[in-house]
Amino acid sequence: MKPNFLQRWGALFLAVIALAWAVAKLVPPRMPANGLDIEAFGRLPVVFNGRVLPFDSVARNSLLQIRGKQTLREAGGGRALSATDWLLELMTQPKAANERRVFRIDHPDLKSLFGLPLLDASDPADDGKHYSFNKLAPNFEKLREQSAAAREKADAGRDPYEQAVLKLGSAVTLYMRLQSTLQPPNAESFGARLADYADAIPSGSAAFRARYAGREFDTNAMTRMLDHAQTYLAMHGMDPPLVVPPHHPERDRDNWMRMGEALLESSVPVALLRHLLNEEPLPESEVSRLIGEVGTVPLHSSIALLARIADARAKGDAAGFNAAVTEHRSMLNSIFPREVAKAAREQAFNRAEPFYSAMVLYLAAFVLAGIFWFTLSEPVRRAAWWLVMAAFVVHTAGLATRMWLEGRPPVTNLYSSAVFIGWGAAALGLLIERFWRNALGLAVAGLLAFASLIVAHYLAQAGDTMEMMRAVLDTNFWLATHVVIVTLGYASTYVAGFLSLLWVALGLGRRALTPELGKSLVRMVYGILCFATLFSFTGTVLGGIWADQSWGRFWGWDPKENGALIIVLWNALILHARWGGMVRERGIHLLSIAGNIVTSWSWFGTNMLGIGLHSYGFTDAAFKGLMAFAAFNVAAILAGAWVHRGPGARAAMA
Repeated sequence: MKPNFLQRWGALFLAVIALAWAVAKLVPPRMPANGLDIEAFGRLPVVFNGRVLPFDSVARNSLLQIRGKQTLREAGGGRALSATDWLLELMTQPKAANERRVFRIDHPDLKSLFGLPLLDASDPADDGKHYSFNKLAPNFEKLREQSAAAREKADAGRDPYEQAVLKLGSAVTLYMRLQSTLQPPNAESFGARLADYADAIPSGSAAFRARYAGREFDTNAMTRMLDHAQTYLAMHGMDPPLVVPPHHPERDRDNWMRMGEALLESSVPVALLRHLLNEEPLPESEVSRLIGEVGTVPLHSSIALLARIADARAKGDAAGFNAAVTEHRSMLNSIFPREVAKAAREQAFNRAEPFYSAMVLYLAAFVLAGIFWFTLSEPVRRAAWWLVMAAFVVHTAGLATRMWLEGRPPVTNLYSSAVFIGWGAAALGLLIERFWRNALGLAVAGLLAFASLIVAHYLAQAGDTMEMMRAVLDTNFWLATHVVIVTLGYASTYVAGFLSLLWVALGLGRRALTPELGKSLVRMVYGILCFATLFSFTGTVLGGIWADQSWGRFWGWDPKENGALIIVLWNALILHARWGGMVRERGIHLLSIAGNIVTSWSWFGTNMLGIGLHSYGFTDAAFKGLMAFAAFNVAAILAGAWVHRGPGARAAMA
């Protein structure tokens, strides 16, 4: 029967619609009703945690760490705040921000520490999970004590309560750091305070130098300047993002300053003020030199612009805010065009959320592949194929953009490894489907890519996913060879394991697993395992060479190294068992499923041991997830051994 127009082109049309939906997210949102161009502010570049990024990324990463989401909508209704809008409120209207229920607390014992009710039925805005800064503030001393006690324990030795204490302590610290980004947290009008400070600097500096030269000096003038200086020193000490660019970008392009430091350099430099407060000893020669510099550096031009932005946001002056943001961006663009362009690209990447879009499309494709097994409808399989293709295009675009933004190969940390494993699994699934058009490759591509991106989503809650790398790992050659190859080994081993999981699932359906389909599945698994063994072995050897160059030894029995070796040995064991006739269809599938456990241990488990050069620290949630995944695979092995037992089982399923 000749396919009609809908059957021939409907699947492609569905993929085009899916791609259009993903691309549409690149379009900036409408200006909010208050007229404040929050998007433009979000594009402004800053330096935080060692790299240049837009305010938009600072806001999203921070809110994700504090609240677990990238938007803020409190229970009981009210306008939803974007992450950037929330950050602006935090920096310019701290009194209002401190009343918002932004901190998420789930552990009941931690709620008891703060004397918090599990749920206040009389308050419609109380969901029993989120609490404001002001609600927590009276018990911060208890939190500090509990955090200090928890930090004394090894990562793996901390119980869930101690993990929750450390997480909340980190969130509170980050919150307070961000509050000091643009102005002192208690400033009513930063512009007026800045004008008074600028007026106090000339006479105050003269009095200060006279005081330390043993001459007569104006006590009131010096005190007036130092009152400002001590406020800005406390602001600098909170370690907020660096928002003020260097004076001489041609000489020190990377030396951005915190607002507090930039304010102090025009009166009493940070190092000198700390020395005078007995916080930081300095040699006499250095003290003399710094005293001579007091009051000699003019206030940076960007300080006044940032003060205008802060005041306009606090007053709700949309015209003033938008004009100050535009002027500040133009000033930065004239001397830092690369940084401004990079920040704009990263904000667009954040807004597009390519990995979230791909995750949704992969899930839809997996559902369609499942429907195909029940209906055997070719248009359904074709729709699943094009949806996986659409998701893969979006996924690839997101991966390529991350590489462009970072200037790095695709895998640089645990988060990016999850993204790349999902990409590799999708590529292999599409390749399988190209040869065996039975939707099994599409199912594996959709399910495994979706699961990997879910893992990446939760890993993103740990902070900036484009973080600076440790110096010993900072080499694009080895990141592009060892890391990429060994991660492809992970992805291909997972693909083989998930194909075997499908074999078990189809076997539970009895008639769904025909002899022909069974033969196709075992050939798929065997071919992927050969691929996985090659890549795992090559990647492990390259890792040893990198270790020899970095640490002076090829192999040190590090847990991560041992985990990589276990994958190689396990895959080799399966292949040799097959070649030697020790296992057939059932045996190769059950061993392949066990490979999921081996790979997960190498990928995640070794990182949580708290020992070795690849340890990222124990995480209770990750450990539980790892154990649940292992238990699921053990259950699948037992089910596979039961369903496919004996020679009569095949005939019964035929």
